Amino acid sequence: MWMPSSAADLMCAQEELAELRPEPWRPGDGPLTVGGCFAAFEKGAGGPGAEGDPVWAAAVAMREGRVVDQAVVEGGAGAAYEPGLLFLRAGPVLFATLGELRARPDVLLVNATGRDHPRKAGLALHLGVVLELPTVGVTHRPLVAEGAWPSDETGAASPLMAGDQVVGHWLRTHAGARPLAVHAAWRTDAETALAVVRTVAGAGRTPEPLREARRLARAARAGDR
Repeated sequence: MWMPSSAADLMCAQEELAELRPEPWRPGDGPLTVGGCFAAFEKGAGGPGAEGDPVWAAAVAMREGRVVDQAVVEGGAGAAYEPGLLFLRAGPVLFATLGELRARPDVLLVNATGRDHPRKAGLALHLGVVLELPTVGVTHRPLVAEGAWPSDETGAASPLMAGDQVVGHWLRTHAGARPLAVHAAWRTDAETALAVVRTVAGAGRTPEPLREARRLARAARAGDR
């Protein structure tokens, strides 16, 4: 039901997903296992691409700053890129990659939006439903939400609004660096999403699980794994 193969079916699914009201997830007291996933497409390819484009997807699970599991899958894009319809292009291969992890994350970081979406159900939220995992989106910029940048201090945050709803936050992971957009997605609200990303912010601008998944995907694309 939640694996549509056409734009029309995906838009209908997104509208239905946006209406779901699952029990909110909150981190427990112990160490979190935080996952990250990333899809790398053929280097140098311009434009929206096409169905069947080569794609290398990687997923990791990290606990207390250490990778405890990882997986990489090579496949083909499900469609060309269209804003708001990223699930068609990258969703199936990311789903396949995450299915290879033996260590199930408590929460998953996805390089995509969640509630910040024309139909309030971006790829980060959609993957969470399919995988039955709480998810958080992390992107370089919002999709439809708006909000002023936070102050130039490590850890500073400011809300991202879609209408009158807070759907995420800008987060300055390091002073002097452009902030990231952190998105509420499946079973996470904006505050929980922000708290999770703060716990896994490392030396780089990108939170560690996503950074490691991106490194693995790009290494696979280069034939280095």
